[in-house]
Amino acid sequence: MRHVMTARRTVCWLLLSIVACGGLLGGIVHGDNAQKPAKNDWPNFRNGLEQRGIATTTLPEKPELLWKHEAGEMVTATAAIVDGRVYIGTLKGEVLCLDLKNGERIWTYRSIESDDPEEFAPGFNAAATVAGDTVYLGDEDGVFHAINRQDGKERWKFQTNDQIVGAAAVVGEHVIVGSHDQSLYCLKTATGEKVWEVVTEGPVNCSVAVEGNSTFTTGCDGLLRVIDITTGKENIALQQQVGSYVIASPAVMGDLLYVGNHDAEFWAVDWKNGKHLWTYKAERRHYPFHSSAAVTDDLVVVGNGDKRLHCIDRATGKGRWMFDTRGAVDGSPVVVGDRVYFGSGDGKLYGLNLADGKEVFRFVGGRPFTASPAVGEGCLVIGSESSKGYIYCFGKKPAAP
Repeated sequence: MRHVMTARRTVCWLLLSIVACGGLLGGIVHGDNAQKPAKNDWPNFRNGLEQRGIATTTLPEKPELLWKHEAGEMVTATAAIVDGRVYIGTLKGEVLCLDLKNGERIWTYRSIESDDPEEFAPGFNAAATVAGDTVYLGDEDGVFHAINRQDGKERWKFQTNDQIVGAAAVVGEHVIVGSHDQSLYCLKTATGEKVWEVVTEGPVNCSVAVEGNSTFTTGCDGLLRVIDITTGKENIALQQQVGSYVIASPAVMGDLLYVGNHDAEFWAVDWKNGKHLWTYKAERRHYPFHSSAAVTDDLVVVGNGDKRLHCIDRATGKGRWMFDTRGAVDGSPVVVGDRVYFGSGDGKLYGLNLADGKEVFRFVGGRPFTASPAVGEGCLVIGSESSKGYIYCFGKKPAAP
């Protein structure tokens, strides 16, 4: 039966890549429980509610492979790294808690109650979000899970009507998550009780971003919508076009929002004033942007299906440099100091100088990297599409005694 289950997951993933329409929404009033980069952690998909993909830790000049964990099936989700632990979902229907030091399992949570390894368990494509003492993420059958992060026990579940592939945002006492059932949900973190629901015009595919009291959604109609996160109401006056429909998750920096679409265009918009700033086009073979951008003060760095990583001037929208790989770059890059790290469909993990795009690091994993790196506590963690589900951790090896 396992080959049938794997085929089902593969079909789901291909359909997601081909036909899914993105939506991105977010939060409630900011509070002490909001997930955010604290210390050197990486608590959610893009390390903060703005989803800028900037690490708050450092990596060694030459990262070394510290450990490799075999998860048992492909890993397409991005990890969270908090307090010396790694939290990551797999397509085997498991959420793993690993020791960051050695990769050993601390606990395993299944998406179903059964312990029978032959019984199908819906997989996890969504990145884990860690806030307080809870891990939040949805599965491919549309169930949103809240898990005690100390022992891996279920806290509560919430059922939507289709798969969940985007990461959630925790703001105050609420958690916000989208579903392919064309709805965005606001739930109470303590109980999973629904606070409000916003119905969209297409599947909510992406991870939730928040800026101030606003959140954002882009969908099949190519519209950017700005939503008040207190009431869940859209500000119609700020609605604007962003070209074709969107799969990638947007990054937000103050009044500006950055996101790529399915028509090989990457957009910068002033969401607060409803203005389009610039459009960057990936001209080679006209492939979509599934990657979410890393945004610095000066640059926007994003992958594309054209097998390239693109670096764009944030002010002008002009290209700074491009780096060629041999596979689609659908995962999202991470900026660590003066470098950027990302995986490619060619089975390699790359590190480049941010200034000029010159390669300074390469690891050959052998199978595609669809997942995005997580960089926290001096380590980079990434899963691969190996049938054995390898999860890799890179950092600095301790000095020999």
